[in-house]
Amino acid sequence: MDSPDGPRAPGEDALHALGFPARPEPPPASAARFPDGGAWRTELPSCEGPAVLEAVLDESARLDVPLHRISQGSGVWMLTDDEITLMLAGCAERGIELSLFLGPRGTWEPGAGARAYNASGPRARGRDQLAQCVEDAERATSLGVRSLLVADEGVLWTLHCLRASGRLPADTRFKVSALVGPVNPVSFSIWERLGADSVNVPSDLTVAQLAEIRALSAAPMDFYVEAPDDLGGYVRIYDAAELIRCGAPIYLKFGLRNVPGLYPVGRHLLSAAVETGRERVRRGRLVLDTLARLGAGEGMSPPGSSDPGPLQRFPTPPHPPRRTP
Repeated sequence: MDSPDGPRAPGEDALHALGFPARPEPPPASAARFPDGGAWRTELPSCEGPAVLEAVLDESARLDVPLHRISQGSGVWMLTDDEITLMLAGCAERGIELSLFLGPRGTWEPGAGARAYNASGPRARGRDQLAQCVEDAERATSLGVRSLLVADEGVLWTLHCLRASGRLPADTRFKVSALVGPVNPVSFSIWERLGADSVNVPSDLTVAQLAEIRALSAAPMDFYVEAPDDLGGYVRIYDAAELIRCGAPIYLKFGLRNVPGLYPVGRHLLSAAVETGRERVRRGRLVLDTLARLGAGEGMSPPGSSDPGPLQRFPTPPHPPRRTP
């Protein structure tokens, strides 16, 4: 039986009454928390431009779905300066962190290998794409963006070195994309040490595997409660309470399956981007309602929270590394 003082597992009371055997011992709970004391925050992904943001903010107010972070997937380079400024203003007004993807990635360039080998697809191919990601980061931060989505460990380390050296603002945060999410405790901790301030893990990981990651690292974890089809299409609404219990500090991401691909977005996909944005908010309401019914709705970070807390880093070199002749 579950403790009367804590959240309940869905359906277990009924099964116990019928004489079913007790549940197996659950994985250990995480004692780690965000600096504000919260165990979990919320994220709305795939918010592709000002029109989608306006719809998402309207729906989140209508359905009372608090959002700590809103992220975009097409990339900084697919937005004008005015569009970025509009999105920043809309998020700042509501105390929401805006995270923009760094644009150039292997699947969008001529090399066929990036499409043939999924592991290399989202990464920055060659020096030029690495430099283009840096250009994206410098442009975005100059406009006021302080959260950037990264899908390459080389790009992440380069940006972290630029942040450590003062070339990028010290309060810039880097979020590791679900496209390259780690699947074991050591790889998760390596991304943290390379400069990540939160790390997206694949949504097919078990709760026990999340607890294993937590035993080694306290870095914030990002997790699609509902994953897009190209990330597996998993729907884990009933797991949300255990995701929080074992994965804290964690961002619950309100994704959506059964939707057309949106990246890179444009006017030709605007109606789909807007409507799927609204539905992602509704999916968030379903998650929050389920948590409340199970007695697991407490412990969310206060609105406006974004600080990841102190994290472990590899030492950065005093100067950019150079190849010895």
